[in-house]
Amino acid sequence: MKQIIVITGTSKGIGQALANYYLNKNNIVIGCSRNKSTINNENYRHFSLEVSDEKAVVIMVRAVKKEFKTIDVLINNAGIASMNHFLTTSTSSVEKIFSTNFLGTFIFTREVSKVMMKQKYGRVVNYTTVARALRLEGEAIYSASKAAIENLTQTIAKELAPFNITVNAIGPTPVKTDLIKAVPKNKIDELLTKQAIKRLGTFEDIINVIEFFIDKKSDFITGQIVYLGGVNN
Repeated sequence: MKQIIVITGTSKGIGQALANYYLNKNNIVIGCSRNKSTINNENYRHFSLEVSDEKAVVIMVRAVKKEFKTIDVLINNAGIASMNHFLTTSTSSVEKIFSTNFLGTFIFTREVSKVMMKQKYGRVVNYTTVARALRLEGEAIYSASKAAIENLTQTIAKELAPFNITVNAIGPTPVKTDLIKAVPKNKIDELLTKQAIKRLGTFEDIINVIEFFIDKKSDFITGQIVYLGGVNN
């Protein structure tokens, strides 16, 4: 059955892979990014915006509701990372990371949940990171923004449960995308040694967990944090 799926950060990487995957399954996908669309499909709609721009997000969600009447799934994929010792991290860097990662997730979830509440159904998937569970040095701010998302996920899962909306989070290991290009190889190797399964993640690994979270049969699964690679909290 065709679903209306909103995915943030679809211009490249995991977001683009997710958008194409769900389009190939004959769903309607609404994406957004700072840049123009890189996807050409009649079932795809794109909005160019900053996920932390409240006004722009409100306009986007209203436009989606007007055209499609419902929103079944929200995947808060958009995010940025930064690797720095906290002593050399600027305030502007902290603001930028929290603005995109946490504030963007909060605004999108709040606005899309308003639509889902009226239809008494919805699936929300947020993103955390194994760096949070592993307390990786050099990623204090990035991990802190994801820790905030984890807490948000588990609290609003309770608040939205009466409306048949589930809220879960996936914590990927590093995947070969632009997000990890700037991370030194020795740091990636060091991280992999801390995983039970010592390899980089793939788009398929992430899609597998998201598919589980958004399945209609997963209506008893909410407030859960799933880390990939055998990393424990």
